[in-house]
Amino acid sequence: MKQVLDSVLSISANQGYMVFIWILFISFIAYLITRYIILKSISSLFKKTSTDIDDILIEKGLFNRLSYIIPLLIIFNFVNTIPEYYLISRLTLALITITILASINSFISSINAIYLKSKYSNKLNIKSYIQIFKLIINLFGIIIIVAVLSGKSPVYLLSGIGALTAVLMLVFKDTILSLVSSIQISSNDLFKVGDWVEAPQFGADGDVIDIALHTVKIQNWDKTISIIPTHKLIDSSFKNWKGMSESGGRRVKRSINIDMNSIKFCTQDMIDRYKKFNLIKEYIEDKVSDIDKHNTSKNITDEALVNGRNLTNIGTFRAYISAYLSNHPQIHKDMTFLIRQLSPTENGVPIQVYVFINDTNWINYEAIQSDIFDHLLAIAQEFDLKIFQNPTGRDLNNLKRS
Repeated sequence: MKQVLDSVLSISANQGYMVFIWILFISFIAYLITRYIILKSISSLFKKTSTDIDDILIEKGLFNRLSYIIPLLIIFNFVNTIPEYYLISRLTLALITITILASINSFISSINAIYLKSKYSNKLNIKSYIQIFKLIINLFGIIIIVAVLSGKSPVYLLSGIGALTAVLMLVFKDTILSLVSSIQISSNDLFKVGDWVEAPQFGADGDVIDIALHTVKIQNWDKTISIIPTHKLIDSSFKNWKGMSESGGRRVKRSINIDMNSIKFCTQDMIDRYKKFNLIKEYIEDKVSDIDKHNTSKNITDEALVNGRNLTNIGTFRAYISAYLSNHPQIHKDMTFLIRQLSPTENGVPIQVYVFINDTNWINYEAIQSDIFDHLLAIAQEFDLKIFQNPTGRDLNNLKRS
């Protein structure tokens, strides 16, 4: 091929047109040899290796882009020697620069793909940094291309960027904000791919599936995709449920509202009935003994309940809830465990259950929580308690009839 090229270059300028056609033909042949012989041989060789790195390089099209460089170099080496073809020479050099830029972008994308398959990908997402690096490389590439086409030095073009700083800041405002936000996400480990993130102001509630320079993609529980600008997500508030997932427990914070009209002191018949409940039998016996000792020491009789200490049905019910949940196999025993009575409201007296279930799977969690409150709502009447409920149409009709 070198001998052919030397013979072509020795031809007079008057025959330049025909020579250029021959150079294009030679370049096309070189492209076919590179693309369909050399490249296929490399691909076949890489498929036999055990590593995935070479497969990723092929998948990202690195070698396909490199195959364009050889024919372009042949054309450039020819037209660069003929002054009449200086425009074609510049255009060819610009195409070579574009091909190199595309190859560098493919190589950088390959690095990201290789990293995603490594064990470190769950600790740090580098996609934003990859995109920033690509942006910088492409900006310098564009400057070089403009310099080649205009015949000016890249340094000369760079010297004029200072005057365009304000314009560039305005054009790349979102990019700069997203860059800062991406650094915050990575350095502070705010969230990563796979985390459950809730951002109500954007209507997003689900798993993070992608963190890019400009956007964060969240797949909601209904399988819709929310695409949120990175800097806007950081500027607003959001909730990351990663801590819950890693702790091994999921919180239950729910109240049962008791009708205040059903709250009363326990009679002896009620106490005898409660002693039959295995979960609170020991509690009842200890509590009754403690109350009797106190009342006896104060010479208090049972003629008037208001004079001494007495068991109440709501207090006993609260003790039953505590005993029931303490013996429940799905309750996390090493996390906050609290059964408390809140301030009375127009909707009754709330008995709040604040515990953690030891299964963080959403479906299992909801099933366990429902089973617990199904039992508590059903057992409340055994303590002569009524669950508060606002009047319904049926209640109003019964009231009219009476």
